[in-house]
Amino acid sequence: MESVISVQALDKTYDSGFSALRNVHLDIHKGEIFALLGPNGAGKTTLISIICGIVNPTVGTVKADGYDIVKDYRKARGKIGLVPQELCTDAFESVWATVSFSRGLFGKAPNPAYLEQVLRQLSLWEKKDAKIRELSGGMKRRVMIAKALSHEPDILFLDEPTAGVDVELRRDMWEMVRELRERGVTIILTTHYIEEAEEMADRIGVINKGEIILVEDKSVLMDKLGQKQLHLTLDHPLEEIPSGLNGASLALGEGGHTLIYSYDSHDDNVGVANLLSNLSTQGINVKDLHSTESSLEDIFVNLVKEH
Repeated sequence: MESVISVQALDKTYDSGFSALRNVHLDIHKGEIFALLGPNGAGKTTLISIICGIVNPTVGTVKADGYDIVKDYRKARGKIGLVPQELCTDAFESVWATVSFSRGLFGKAPNPAYLEQVLRQLSLWEKKDAKIRELSGGMKRRVMIAKALSHEPDILFLDEPTAGVDVELRRDMWEMVRELRERGVTIILTTHYIEEAEEMADRIGVINKGEIILVEDKSVLMDKLGQKQLHLTLDHPLEEIPSGLNGASLALGEGGHTLIYSYDSHDDNVGVANLLSNLSTQGINVKDLHSTESSLEDIFVNLVKEH
């Protein structure tokens, strides 16, 4: 697939000696929603800042839609919209003036109809003449998104965009993200709400301690690394797992009323059938059972622990 963002052999070491990124290689496909996950301090914001031309890399190259972010800065930056974590805008300007000025910074001709469309999508049209300082935190976040979209970018970075915002904004924003992708815009997001990545993303990247430890299609990742669990409710509690069942991946639930059998999500049910047969042979009666499957959050936590 065509790469719209290409990061090659990227390092970032600060003057203090702290190594924020180490040998990062990353290709992001045109028109996809890519979720970059990682714990606090993993290097997510540093990587985004370098791609967006805010921070200079120590070593390595970054291209945005074919333009080198250092050598062709203006062309590369013009392709990118960024919604940063911090709320940073002129408190004494109106919403309309702020968004219009942001569009002009990228050399775009005035287009009131487009800006009106963006403000309406973000439920900001009624506030277009209000000063930024008069708005709530959620409304200020909407203004940041409108600024990022003002110059019609082909690539949109959302760095923790829903942190601390209301449910309504979260819903409106994800609806708009889907519409942008349908128009061919590439979306790169970081989020602490892993269920958002699970719902929205096409591919997942995991970064930890400045290194990309995994990039994978979401469905493939969950199939490859996901775990299923079968919870078997017993007629009578067990004090311990019988010796004849020690070979299975079994755990005893609280109070001994439940047996928990873990297996790979891509396995067939032969192991389950054998387990049920063995339980019957041991005189252990099962009165109910249900299965659960690992979430993306479970997979993420396990990956970071292993790394």
